[in-house]
Amino acid sequence: MPRALRPFRTTQYRVLATALALSLFGAGVWLIAVVFQIKRDGGGPIEVSWVASANAVGLVIAVLVGGAVADRVPQKLVLLTVEAVKLVLVAIIAVLALAGALEVWQLAVVSFVIGVADGFFLPAYSALLPAILPADQLLAANGFEGLLRPAVHQAAGPAVAAALIAVFSPAAAFAVISLSQLAAIGCLLALRRTAVRREVETDRHPVISLVIDVRDGFSYMVRTPWLLATLLYACLIVLVIMGPFEVLLPFAVTERTGGGAGSYAVVLAAFGLGGAIASVVVGSLRLPRRYLTIMNLGWGIGSLPLVVIAVTSSLGAMAAAAFVVGACYAGASVIWGTLLQRRVPPHMLGRVSSLDFFVSLALLPISMAVAGPVGELVGYTPVFLVAALVPPVLAVVAILAARMPRDELAHPLDVRMDA
Repeated sequence: MPRALRPFRTTQYRVLATALALSLFGAGVWLIAVVFQIKRDGGGPIEVSWVASANAVGLVIAVLVGGAVADRVPQKLVLLTVEAVKLVLVAIIAVLALAGALEVWQLAVVSFVIGVADGFFLPAYSALLPAILPADQLLAANGFEGLLRPAVHQAAGPAVAAALIAVFSPAAAFAVISLSQLAAIGCLLALRRTAVRREVETDRHPVISLVIDVRDGFSYMVRTPWLLATLLYACLIVLVIMGPFEVLLPFAVTERTGGGAGSYAVVLAAFGLGGAIASVVVGSLRLPRRYLTIMNLGWGIGSLPLVVIAVTSSLGAMAAAAFVVGACYAGASVIWGTLLQRRVPPHMLGRVSSLDFFVSLALLPISMAVAGPVGELVGYTPVFLVAALVPPVLAVVAILAARMPRDELAHPLDVRMDA
């Protein structure tokens, strides 16, 4: 069987992958439905910033606790709880939208709670994967996840949302999200519960234990140079890129090209297609020998095509640029996910995964909150130029500061090794 397909020999992985695909599809529909619900009600980039930053704040607040919980509680229970909460919330939003009673503040509140839920989902999924697959199949599994995220989250979900909005309304898109969440719950119910891969102390108060777990995770991060440097670097990249991409891109596309939801969906689909192809390719190969250098340069250089989005009014050029960005970022992310699962001790994986999201996304709420006002103040071009040109410089600084070339030679990943 081809390397990229070997994880699918495991029934539990097939169930988990299906649940993840359904959840990501719903999240992709949400991206478009929220923007065009706000536009339909007369809002603009500032209102989108409020909703997006609320989601980011919820994620950052919850993700540290989510990692500690993922190392203590069977991950299946965590995933089920998260999907159930999201089902209820999105169903409420769908009813309000159908009734014509949905307001921006309600979207912001629900977006915040969804962010909190995702703060528990992401570490639990990352910790569960090595418990159901052997180490030599993790790269392929992360490659498939990398395929799902762009293909389903950034392409299929937005495409379906755009069609529903064009024919019906954003309310119909919210209703479809509810159905996808319900199907994801059905898959997770069929998933076998896996044992927690650590000794859990019973003589301490649970709150004290969680605090100690979070402290231990931070301690591991600080004394691991490649991990600390990469996370700080990712934190700064998120600051300069995510706000413009999530908040300003739909307005840049629609205003410059004269299109609507379909045009924005085309750009997101191109981004997703690039990521899908790169994820499959990287997941089908062995990890590169210079995995730290290639990974960080992939994220840095991959931002350069945003220069095109900064200056063009051509939908085709924007789509091509998004394709390259998606390919570079997804390919590097496949390496990153496998790197964590191979070099981080199993009993620490949930906490380190949560630190991955916490540190790298710590400035995400700021990026989301300021992107709209800054874009309206100075225009889209300067914002996207900064997003394109700053990350390559940061990549080189991170690689040299943490001496990554020497570290990756000392710790090859063709065999199982500790960090």
